[in-house]
Amino acid sequence: MEEAANWIAPVATTIAAMMTAANLGARFTGWGFVVFFVGSIAWCAVALSTGQTNLLWTNGFLALVNVIGAWRWLGRQAVYEEGAKEASEQSSESPAPTVLPVATLSGQKVKGLGGEPIGVVVDAMMRCDDATLAYVVVSEGGVGGVGERLHALHPCELRFAADGLSCDLDAAGLQARPLIAPDAWPARAPRPELVCPSKKAPT
Repeated sequence: MEEAANWIAPVATTIAAMMTAANLGARFTGWGFVVFFVGSIAWCAVALSTGQTNLLWTNGFLALVNVIGAWRWLGRQAVYEEGAKEASEQSSESPAPTVLPVATLSGQKVKGLGGEPIGVVVDAMMRCDDATLAYVVVSEGGVGGVGERLHALHPCELRFAADGLSCDLDAAGLQARPLIAPDAWPARAPRPELVCPSKKAPT
């Protein structure tokens, strides 16, 4: 039992950390907390067999935290995600305009002219006066966020769909767009008359 716990504890903790860090949706994250819980129980077993009281109390508390995390992501958050998905699917089959969960924009890949991913959505900024999207921040380049370059795209340059975003830029076209600083995003969207000739700048 002790030998098994010594193996299960670090393996489960490592796998759970990768699952929760991957941010692949509510259910995947929720199961990451379940694996974290298994790791915490295994660490508690190690603590009991070796007489490490501090390790026991720490992982006993973490086990409780992981139960809450699993409840939140497998329960409440997963229900919200399913509700948003259902609304998106129903709207795509009805005469009403198709809706898309705003929370899912972050992390979405942006497909370019050839259908290949050319960037990833970091976030989107909304206009307070009319509650419309001001611009979408798209990253490209780098590895794991290191060395990435950020660009602000006007919403009219993008096509939003339930299965992702696409645009008429290729990788070179996106790279040629002005860079924005990671810690200083613009207060205004790119001028729509420059990127979308049919659009007029908001007054």
